[in-house]
Amino acid sequence: MSEVSAAPLVEVAVPCSAWLDVCPDAEALAMAAGGAAIATSVKAQLIVDVRLTDDGEQRRLNRTYRGKDRPTNVLAFPQAETVPAPGAPALLGDVVLAFETVRREAVEQGKPFADHMRHLVVHGVLHLLGFDHEDAADAMAMEAQEIKILAGLGVPDPYRGIM
Repeated sequence: MSEVSAAPLVEVAVPCSAWLDVCPDAEALAMAAGGAAIATSVKAQLIVDVRLTDDGEQRRLNRTYRGKDRPTNVLAFPQAETVPAPGAPALLGDVVLAFETVRREAVEQGKPFADHMRHLVVHGVLHLLGFDHEDAADAMAMEAQEIKILAGLGVPDPYRGIM
């Protein structure tokens, strides 16, 4: 019997082809960013689903699940508490990014599109792992974790120069 790998698994769906038009490596970059964020967890085997969609779908999700009738850059949906079979990976949840919003923010912030996308994937996965930014102390801890993970991916500090 072979031992199950403890490596994180990131599954990426790209229903909005604009992601690949602007960043042909979007799927691989999202997998790497999600995997790097999951690897910071002490939990052994986790799966995250990343969905690279458009503002229309993101707006519907944001309205339905958060009561906010507008698109947003990233949404994170934790999986309901379920117990996987012994040795099976656990689904941590879903991270959904909106193309038009992510592209607009990257331009406004003077960042490469791919770097901003990876930052938001990491940000979403950290939410699934329990990080939040509701108060200053939590925000500082989450940002420090993001900066560390992104540095490991060769992405500069996403907060440098942002007010």
